Amino acid sequence: MRTGRVRSGGPGEERSEMAGGANLEAQLCSEQFGSGAARGCLAAADGSLQWEAWEWRWWGLSGPCPGRARGRDGGGGGTPGTASPRLSRLLVVFLPQGFPDSVSPDYLPYQLWDSVQAFASSLSGSLATHAVLLGIGVGNAEASVSAATATWLVKDSTGMLGRIIFAWWKGSKLDCNAKQWRLFADILNDVAMFLEIMAPIYPIFFTMTVCISNLAKCIVSVAGGATRAALTMHQARRNNMADVSAKDSSQETLVNLAGLLVSLLMLPLVSACPSVFELQQLVEGHQEPYLLHWDKSKSQVQVVLSQKAGPETILRAATHGLVLEALQGDGPLPRELEELRNRVLAGADKESWVIIKETHQVLDKLFPKFLKGLQDAGWKTEKHQLEVDEWRATWLPSPEKKIL
Repeated sequence: MRTGRVRSGGPGEERSEMAGGANLEAQLCSEQFGSGAARGCLAAADGSLQWEAWEWRWWGLSGPCPGRARGRDGGGGGTPGTASPRLSRLLVVFLPQGFPDSVSPDYLPYQLWDSVQAFASSLSGSLATHAVLLGIGVGNAEASVSAATATWLVKDSTGMLGRIIFAWWKGSKLDCNAKQWRLFADILNDVAMFLEIMAPIYPIFFTMTVCISNLAKCIVSVAGGATRAALTMHQARRNNMADVSAKDSSQETLVNLAGLLVSLLMLPLVSACPSVFELQQLVEGHQEPYLLHWDKSKSQVQVVLSQKAGPETILRAATHGLVLEALQGDGPLPRELEELRNRVLAGADKESWVIIKETHQVLDKLFPKFLKGLQDAGWKTEKHQLEVDEWRATWLPSPEKKIL
């Protein structure tokens, strides 16, 4: 609501001042928005009203706000502190009415850091959801729908019981220690998402892990929701708790939408990387100075060299990749590889790391002959011209190879 105070004399005096010249020092009236600073209305030379600019008081700054008021009706309009009509309309959507006078001074810093935390939680939550769905069996033809449903129901029921018990146990203490429980909720939320991301690594403990993580998330919802209500009550300075809460929800929705868009770009990159389980299978019992990851759907082989990999090892790794490509074709192959191709085609559901292990055994016999044939034909095998990066890995092979 705007209030004005007339500072000049009667109408006759006003007309004489306007007609007599551009006396911009004669302030006709002033207005203010809420508890903000007042601005004055001056008489222009052409007989129109000239409103002073609002002071820019956000972000700890002060000074005149850019822009000039319009016309005879004093149409400076808008709310104090807005730099442009577009920015004004955007702020009306996401900030409480009367901002910044209608909220506490710590509202804006709190909302900025809360938005950063919500964005990071949105990205972590996408990774956690991806891991849970992977652990339940999405994308695995051998997974049982009934088993996945049972796991999901047990997880949800555990969280519901935890929500009731925590509200009974600590509900009366959330008001007096709002900051403490707010921090507790944020930390516990991070722990819950970490457990979900790590759950597929140990399938035997998957159900127990996701139940614990969902229990933690339900406790977070109780503690976070209750303490947020206490903080909203503190921030609302004009009996506008509902408005502050609604705009906070709008801000969080916008941040989550941005996190969702970034997650859509991030998840394909994460899904394309070898899983921890696949890496364990490749390293366990591995004695060769290189590792291979074979993506059969893309016909792509990724090679990791160890610290002791020399030119001969690099040539063998390149040959190994070509052998895997040949197994998917129909060209002529040596007898040992032809037998392996038939076994691969017969057991089409075999994991790629199993096929890599079997091709290692075949190359133990074939590669020395192949290398000697190159040397006899005059090829220099002491060095190579393959494009190889300088990154090298180190892994600790177990003394016994895993028996499949």
